[in-house]
Amino acid sequence: MFGIWSGLPGDGFYLCEQATGYGLRSAGLRRFERLAMPVHPDALQSLGLAIVASSNSPMVLLNGDLRVMGASKTFYRAFQIDPVGAPGRLLFQLGAGEWDIRQLRSLLQATAAGDAEIDAYEMDLALTKGDARRLVVNAQKLDFGDATHSYILLSVVDVTDARLAAKLKDDLVREKAILLQELQHRVANSLQIIASVILQSARRVNSDESRHHLTDAHNRVMSVAALQQQLSASRLGEVELRAYFSKLCDSIGASMIRDHEQLVLEVKADDSTSEADVSVSLGLIVTELVINCLKHAFPGGRQGKIEVGYESEGPNWTLSVADNGVGMPKDAASATPGLGTSIVEALANQLDARVSVAEAHPGTIISVAHTEAADIGTDTGR
Repeated sequence: MFGIWSGLPGDGFYLCEQATGYGLRSAGLRRFERLAMPVHPDALQSLGLAIVASSNSPMVLLNGDLRVMGASKTFYRAFQIDPVGAPGRLLFQLGAGEWDIRQLRSLLQATAAGDAEIDAYEMDLALTKGDARRLVVNAQKLDFGDATHSYILLSVVDVTDARLAAKLKDDLVREKAILLQELQHRVANSLQIIASVILQSARRVNSDESRHHLTDAHNRVMSVAALQQQLSASRLGEVELRAYFSKLCDSIGASMIRDHEQLVLEVKADDSTSEADVSVSLGLIVTELVINCLKHAFPGGRQGKIEVGYESEGPNWTLSVADNGVGMPKDAASATPGLGTSIVEALANQLDARVSVAEAHPGTIISVAHTEAADIGTDTGR
């Protein structure tokens, strides 16, 4: 409660520095300093009315019976109340009775009795023109040191427009999410159609070289479709890479590995996560390197194993694809880089990473490493 007192006669009223109350702060009202001698009730009522009248926010001064002693111009104007007939009437009789709300009445009665204060109570007010407003109400009892003269300062904040703006924002976000899901669904369907058309074309052509290129294109489209499916399933900004790589490799293996007992594709990764755009590039790199292994590392139906690894420490990370196949050809250094190598190089550059190739004895290991001071370069030969 407010404590309003004066000092010696003629000293006037004293204000301390601390503001009090949500609505009262917005109106500029501050807690009065408690001094020695109570002020005459008429002077205190005049002070309260002066504070209310000078407020730029909707504010009402009520007496202990919850009758209106005065209100700010903004209150009268905002809620379409006649300023001439309002003083002396119960708050609940204002307008067409729209202020007669059971919960508000109970809270104000408890405030007048000194049992409670109203702090940011939200309510709906139906104005006479049918315009409903969302209000935040604050009320506090003014303690004048005289139980026979008590007042309540009621402040009102209209948050209708703010709530509407928040709702519109939520609706837009929800609509955007629905549109994004629809877009992802259409992209997935389109990729499946493209892959099917390519595969049918590969079956019809007579040239082995053309069939090889069409099959390669089909595998790449299917890998991109798997990438899209995994990313669309992740609703968060961060993608769990171990699960992401595992599902991606399962998709690649399903389309390119005929005998899973003869050729094994595994993922060994830590619990790292990455942003969606980074995970797209990582997934494309894994796709190209795994396809490269499947095409070159195990000729003649050899048995073998491909292992996709990922580990990170702070901002630094290393992605690797290792196989135990036939290893690098002797003329790898002088060979012209293929499409897969070019794609990996471009993606590594986007990630500020370095690509390196090493013999695994047996097989080959290709690593893509990102460090804070990484020099972007490539050393691929396959």
